[in-house]
Amino acid sequence: MTAADDASAGTALPPDSPPRATPRWPRAVGAYLRRNPFSATVAALLVVTGVATGTFWGEFPDQFAAGASTTVEQAYWWTPVTALLYVDSLVGGILAIALALTAGAYAERKLGTLRAVWVFFLTGVLGILLGLGIQVMLLTWGSQWGVLTSYDLVADPTIGTVGMLMAATAFAPALWQRRIRVIGFTLLVMFALYAADSDSMFRLLSGLLGLVLGSVLARDAVRGSWHRSSYREVRTIVAAMVAATGLGPFIVLISGSWSAPLGLVISGFSPTEATPMPASCIENFTEDCVRQADAILNSGPGPFLVSLVPLLLTLVAAWGLLTGRRAAWIMALIVNAAIAVLTATSVGINDLLDDKARGNLLVEDGIAMVLAVVVPIAVIVLLLFTRRRFQVTAPRAALRRFAITVIGALVIFAGIYLVIGLIDGDNYLNGQPGLGELLADLLRPFVSSGLLPDIADAGIPVDGAALFVYQWIGVPFWIVFIVAAIRLFRATQVGSHVMEEAQFRDLLRAGGGGTLGFMGTWAGNTHWFTPDGRGAVAYRVINKVALTMSDPVCAPGAERETVEGFIAYCEAQGWSACFYSFHERYLPIFQSFGWQYMSVGEETVIDLTSFELTGKAWQKVRQPLNRGEREGITTLWSAWHDLPPHYSREILAVSEEWVAHKKLPEMGFTLGGMEELRDSDVGIYLAINKAGTIEATTSWLPSWTDGRITGWTIDFMRRSDGAMPGIMEFIIASAALHMKEQGAEVLSLSGAPLATKPGEAPSDPGVMDRLLGWLGEMLEPAYGFTSLFRFKSKFNPRYETIYMAYADPAQLATIGMAIGSAYLPEATPKEYLALMQTITNRGGEH
Repeated sequence: MTAADDASAGTALPPDSPPRATPRWPRAVGAYLRRNPFSATVAALLVVTGVATGTFWGEFPDQFAAGASTTVEQAYWWTPVTALLYVDSLVGGILAIALALTAGAYAERKLGTLRAVWVFFLTGVLGILLGLGIQVMLLTWGSQWGVLTSYDLVADPTIGTVGMLMAATAFAPALWQRRIRVIGFTLLVMFALYAADSDSMFRLLSGLLGLVLGSVLARDAVRGSWHRSSYREVRTIVAAMVAATGLGPFIVLISGSWSAPLGLVISGFSPTEATPMPASCIENFTEDCVRQADAILNSGPGPFLVSLVPLLLTLVAAWGLLTGRRAAWIMALIVNAAIAVLTATSVGINDLLDDKARGNLLVEDGIAMVLAVVVPIAVIVLLLFTRRRFQVTAPRAALRRFAITVIGALVIFAGIYLVIGLIDGDNYLNGQPGLGELLADLLRPFVSSGLLPDIADAGIPVDGAALFVYQWIGVPFWIVFIVAAIRLFRATQVGSHVMEEAQFRDLLRAGGGGTLGFMGTWAGNTHWFTPDGRGAVAYRVINKVALTMSDPVCAPGAERETVEGFIAYCEAQGWSACFYSFHERYLPIFQSFGWQYMSVGEETVIDLTSFELTGKAWQKVRQPLNRGEREGITTLWSAWHDLPPHYSREILAVSEEWVAHKKLPEMGFTLGGMEELRDSDVGIYLAINKAGTIEATTSWLPSWTDGRITGWTIDFMRRSDGAMPGIMEFIIASAALHMKEQGAEVLSLSGAPLATKPGEAPSDPGVMDRLLGWLGEMLEPAYGFTSLFRFKSKFNPRYETIYMAYADPAQLATIGMAIGSAYLPEATPKEYLALMQTITNRGGEH
């Protein structure tokens, strides 16, 4: 009897022989093929044609490749199509297959299979034909690039894949639409400028055609503002663009495309070959001697590595830009300025300014010279335009360590250069140089020669230790510099700031701070502690106003002591204290001070111990909950770092899509965003549909009693496009039931800024009451505070007023500006203009 017969007969497997799990990969492959049949077919076809035509083994059938010689001269009309169906080499095949199975599959899912097929061929064929037309036109004009590319034969399926991908971005969420377009076209342009082969040009043209075609296909779709993005996304895109431009020269070095429009740039980076210095140069140092001396000094791998330093620094700076580092921003700015100078001097841009020299230049050489300088200048403009997004500074200790390391390394290696120059003078062209001559040329071993004027006849080592040190001493210095820069970009506030935040969290866990207290841990807040360390206040200083966040964090009975201590601290610093967003139990303290106070919002709170979804009052919540259960929507409670990666990516995409649809500045202070989701103490609650995609996302801030979580406060809320109607009611009701089951006692739907309890109005409103009331009415069309407040009222909460207290009414204007800056800390003039336009336009509709 076989094992299968045993199983069918009900025989149990032995305990030490667990049943073998069915491999998942066959189902995953099958699902992939069903979702992406065209992309899988293209990949399979490339394998077949690569083997059949022999291109994987080094052969190349010209009759199937597109080019001026085949498509135009020999009238092989089929080549623009066949060029998309096979590759020119094994490496090219691997890359093309990988792109088809990834980017091509993504595009196919967005376009649909049938549309993807004809978009692939339409953009690919038109891109090739348009490129060939440009080549023929340039060839008739006698263009050097036209002549060189007329010999190219192209077999590259990525041309069609790129066109298909760019067309598909019209249907992509704002996050991926922006990333693919900006980063994609940056790479396409870099390859076109630095490689300048026919493949690169055809890909760029196909991408442009795909972009136009996608806009036509999606003309009826609702689009967000794709250029509007969160700070993290701006950093990601800027870093990618800086890295892409830094990689440009490497493209030429790898491809050998010295005739490319920016191939001339690499003349300042490429290694040179040297011949012995003629003896005549000792007596008469001519221009030929200058060139020969420069070739000697810059030959070999050492000077070549030094010449690549600006490019390496660009990549290091791009890495630092990802995390918003101000030091990386400064480095990228300086490096691109240096690259602009390097390229200007190395390609001889002065010839464009000289009438006689300009007459000897080809038009395309002049264009290449201009482009060589424009590229780094464009990066500088981009960095200046986005400077507000890079405000993360390193601790002063890290800055001191960086400065000491770099200066110390420079002193040590420069000292070695000077000592060797003084003791090995026989290997210098004109004999022993003096200390002054060595000091005059001190920068040369550390900087690419393209950045410096021509070398003089003095201080030229031609052999021995002097030449070796000259060529290599810059390499270890720049290694030290790059390592120090990486350490600087990684440095964080690991000292008192982190310790204070940890101490503040300990006080929160002990039971202080109330339902909104966790907001005091957010970035931008500083923490003050009572002398005994048992009380604390989270605050931020804006225009000499110390603006607090939520309730003081302290043990019961220590409220007055904590408040008085913080006020005394502010007075000692010359600040005006403003307690913002605190609860009513602290009000008597400020009344006893004779301070002014006012309501700044209402917190909506649900008591979970008595929470039941019964009765007519809960009908508007019960219906979406029942509908969600019928439609198979499930929920997931997690922390950010425990989420499956595809869920965290989806949350990020949905958030970016939400930001893209808002032409208004993101609000902060008491309103959290994506950064706050990543806190390990924050709970994330997801609603997931039957297809496994996220319908809605919420985040919850904890509050504790004696170390036990007894409450959760909602912060982040996002719903996906096409989500079930009532999905937010579903997810909040589900979260309430889940939290009650876990033993929580209170659920807070957070404060509604500038709101009042239903049916109430401030009694005897003062100037600030009227000001905030007017501000709430004005901001309602833009941010919907009142609408959100009405939504929360569906959950039949109890209302807890949150207050603001201040000592001096004369400081009202300053306090108001501080509150505005806290909520809109990084808003640009353009965003303020969009805000005012929204207020004006929608306000007129009422």
